Amino acid sequence: MRRRVDIRGTFRSVIGGIFGVTGYALRFFWLMLIPKASLAAKLLATESQLAACVDAVERKKAPRPRFTVAFRLLWVALRKWLPDWRTLARVVRPATVVGWHRRVAKLLWRWKSRPGRPKISREMQALIRRLSTENPLWGAERIREELVKLQYDAPCEDTVRRYMAKPVEPREPSSTWLPFLRNHLPVAWAIDFFTVTTLTFKTVYVFVVLEHGRRVVRHWATTPRPTMSWVIQQLRTAMPYGEQPRFLHRDNDGVYGDGVHEFLTRYGIEDVPTAPYSPWQNPFVERFIGTLRRELLDHVIPLSERHLERLLHEFIHDYYHGERPHQGLDGETPAPRDQPPDVFGPTKLVSIPVLGGLHHTYRRVSA
Repeated sequence: MRRRVDIRGTFRSVIGGIFGVTGYALRFFWLMLIPKASLAAKLLATESQLAACVDAVERKKAPRPRFTVAFRLLWVALRKWLPDWRTLARVVRPATVVGWHRRVAKLLWRWKSRPGRPKISREMQALIRRLSTENPLWGAERIREELVKLQYDAPCEDTVRRYMAKPVEPREPSSTWLPFLRNHLPVAWAIDFFTVTTLTFKTVYVFVVLEHGRRVVRHWATTPRPTMSWVIQQLRTAMPYGEQPRFLHRDNDGVYGDGVHEFLTRYGIEDVPTAPYSPWQNPFVERFIGTLRRELLDHVIPLSERHLERLLHEFIHDYYHGERPHQGLDGETPAPRDQPPDVFGPTKLVSIPVLGGLHHTYRRVSA
């Protein structure tokens, strides 16, 4: 008769033999290595204490042992890996070693949880320094909006401010503004005057018509002597048929007279004059005039009225409408801009100076 083969028994015997050999091997290495490591640790603990005592004896003025940083770290490690470390402590109390261990753990966790933002790439740091150097009038928010417009993974404003080039001379802080109108009126426009002094001390009046919806400058004009009829003619030019607003915000300048109110009423436009001495009631156009002064007129001296018109045209049409991001528009420009073409591979940044290098526009092209 054939002998039946016990497969399960054979499998168990083989596995048991393997684990038995492995167990003997682990036990052999445990007996050979661990006792020697433990003995070396005990000798190191004894020698460290002896060295501390010898050092204390040599210093006659201070017979107490002086524990160095290396001594403390050694005993912190012995407390972690040597079970009977308490029996080896002779010149130091166990409670002192426990205190050292807690201090090291506290420092370790403080280092692991240290505050701060992750560093950005060197390329992004160089771009931020370049934009801030070429455009000293730009702040951190303006630089970040430009980077977003160029499809970079822009960091937050605080990080941008950290890597901006330091100005040679401290800039004056920008003037503060009262809160904007809470209710946005997309069908509202605003008008206002401001003056500019030329090189020959001639005063030129600039008239601005601003649309509240996209902060677009609908019309602007200059004149040395504004009159009511001149203002009405400018309003006719700014409001062609079918593009009249529903509300028009203005101040109480005497040049408007009664003729401007009658003109607006005849065109079905509601006249909204501000209260006396209350420019904050017309904030959008006031802010545009402030931007125009901070970013252009405070840095140039117009030679004449014609020169001023050329500067205003270049700033408003070539830069403000299509290139300058607006905070009130979530970083968008007043005039809708075309989407930049997709760029593959390595890229470089090309700068285009505006107004003689007072500002720059940027394009991201293939390297």
